[in-house]
Amino acid sequence: MVTVRRGLRSRKTTAPVRPRRKIRLDDVVHELTAEGRPCDTEFLREVYDFSAEMHGDQTRQSGEPYLSHPLYVAYLLAGFRADQTSVAVGLLHDVLEDTLTTRETIAERFGDDVAALVDGVTKIGRHEYTRRDEAQAETFRKLILASVKDIRVILVKLADRLHNMMTLEPMEPEARRRISRETLAIYAPIAHRLGMSKVQGDLLDLSFYYLYPLQFAELERKVAEKLKASKAATHHIRERLGAELDKAGIKAEISFRVKRLYSIHQKLRRQGIEIAQLYDYLAYRIVTDEIRDCYAALGVVHQNWRPVPGRFKDYIAMPKPNLYQSLHTTLVGNSGQPFEVQIRTRDMDLVAEEGIAAHWGYKEGREKADAADPDIAWLRQVLDWQQEVNDPRTFMSTLKVDLYPDEVYVFSPKGDVLSFPRGATPLDFAYRVHTELGHHCSGARINGRLVPLRTELKNGDMIEILTNASRQPSRDWLSIVSTSRAKSKIRQWLNTEQKRQALEIGRRLLERELKKYRVAPKRFYASEAFAKYLSGEGIASAEDLLSQVGFGKIAVRPLLDRTLSEDELSTSADQPSKLRQAMNRILPFSGDTAVTVRGDSDLLAYLAKCCNPLPGDEIVGYVTRGKGVSVHSAECSNVGNLLYNPDREIQVEWARTNDEVFPISLAIETEDQPGILARLTETIAKHGGNIRHFEAETMEAARGLIEVVVEVTDRRQLEKMREGLQAVDGVLRVSRLRGGRESEFRSRRGRP
Repeated sequence: MVTVRRGLRSRKTTAPVRPRRKIRLDDVVHELTAEGRPCDTEFLREVYDFSAEMHGDQTRQSGEPYLSHPLYVAYLLAGFRADQTSVAVGLLHDVLEDTLTTRETIAERFGDDVAALVDGVTKIGRHEYTRRDEAQAETFRKLILASVKDIRVILVKLADRLHNMMTLEPMEPEARRRISRETLAIYAPIAHRLGMSKVQGDLLDLSFYYLYPLQFAELERKVAEKLKASKAATHHIRERLGAELDKAGIKAEISFRVKRLYSIHQKLRRQGIEIAQLYDYLAYRIVTDEIRDCYAALGVVHQNWRPVPGRFKDYIAMPKPNLYQSLHTTLVGNSGQPFEVQIRTRDMDLVAEEGIAAHWGYKEGREKADAADPDIAWLRQVLDWQQEVNDPRTFMSTLKVDLYPDEVYVFSPKGDVLSFPRGATPLDFAYRVHTELGHHCSGARINGRLVPLRTELKNGDMIEILTNASRQPSRDWLSIVSTSRAKSKIRQWLNTEQKRQALEIGRRLLERELKKYRVAPKRFYASEAFAKYLSGEGIASAEDLLSQVGFGKIAVRPLLDRTLSEDELSTSADQPSKLRQAMNRILPFSGDTAVTVRGDSDLLAYLAKCCNPLPGDEIVGYVTRGKGVSVHSAECSNVGNLLYNPDREIQVEWARTNDEVFPISLAIETEDQPGILARLTETIAKHGGNIRHFEAETMEAARGLIEVVVEVTDRRQLEKMREGLQAVDGVLRVSRLRGGRESEFRSRRGRP
């Protein structure tokens, strides 16, 4: 008997997911006990009362009592099929961060497990670090470490982030965008890796809504129109699927769902097509009792509709890393329009929707996951690879790589199957097998044929690595590899090698200068003044000092001024001010910039042209060879490659200036409408911007693509201008071009 049920999600023009109603503790208990799970109501009541007492009169940005947030988080966790301990942690998850409660108090009242989970979810305070990215990196490092010990930490964090995204409206626009970008980059991929597709979809759609509200509303309207127009064809396919499976004696349930708006948006942009050209926005799902019925249903489907070559995937025989299993096939309907069919068992369907929550061990009474549990194996792998990564930007960028799913399966010469992310190369394969194999990799054979190291791996490839004992890693390798393990190992080698070189350079520079003053290096290193200098600067050893001299972070002359006696110092030495004036005349930048180097006013600093940072942006300094300090935005795409050696980073800050302007490049995607250029230039002028460069071109699908360079004074002015441009009728997207984004912009216009 085939059951046909409709699976379309209702859509509104407001945020895609809203809190259903005001949640009470009784609702949490009801959801928790819905499937016969154990629940100690008195315990939860005690936890609830404690949370209410600690949060007291605190309110959220919307003005609601703060307690409404932990209540809804607990409700979501109960809906995730989490256990009672997780639900209790949901009620308490903010008490360490937002109240004066201590971990010891929670442990005493509710046990060590609850206290450990609450502590794992708690963010590390921004005040403990000088920059936001450092606090963010350490928070995620702590989250991963806690989740390896107990996966429930991530479940609570996902519920917390989902409710925060549901109620993001009262926040300031810049805060909404920042939180949405973080959700897209970190939390949605985590939900995907845990197989929690519904949570992932909600997070993606909410982020899309807050980042690009106009595009969201427009796409929502067009999808609704398309669904209405294809209602008859959709009904016909669904009924025919049911009839053919019934005729074959296959018991199944059939449903269909519209793809998520964010997924549709990404596909339209990736393929450069209009919504009218998108045919596989509907997916029909066949859910059977047994695996053999899945393959039998696949045969029935292929007998009645013509399959599209290359679009069949067997995730039952080869599950995804997040344990997702299903058969996927794309077929051509009678009218020539393609549609997708997914076939799976009931257990597979449950795992696909709820992921780890559908099958994790605590349901059978096991309180903590085994270290070999596949649910947390990837987390443990991430943790192992990140142990030696200290730089916060490097940590966050490699973490984002790790969170995306493996999609390529290749073979070693011994027949072992290894999985890699899309874009992986033979060099990634070499470092996956062994670090030394990667360090000495000189070439590779794929399927017996010699190939360049940049060659991307494909499913089914047989990989053989060629080595040479004299071969060593180079900085160029960072642009070849895509896995965080390979990047980490290459950076580690480069860091060690550069430190060795910097140590030798620093030693030569210092000892050459000491020779001018006729001071023996051995006596200098053993002097009390030198030891006092190291202690005062917080430098562990003479070797560390020499490395910093070699990297250019410490100037030799100021060092000697503080460590040599007046008798030893030469009176004929050049004055720093004269040196600085000479450098300003020679080098192609001025020393009078809006940026100063923290702790060393004699170092020259200039704004990098690749990202053009603005006052208000988080910035980072990079010590160049002979050109001073290059200052980049923390979001610049070049920062990760430049700072593979954190020792070359130096603290910089914005100086107080009122009259300086900065050129910023904006990419504006619009509909092809008459008068839109006039409206855009009028908006820029209204917000005080001066246009230095303007290019516009009409693209396919009635789209316009505009690159404009405007002069602004700071980030605040830029954000207000972007909001004004985004509100112009016909504007689809406004983005700031940074680093390598200009080349991407031009490639979309067909320019070299």
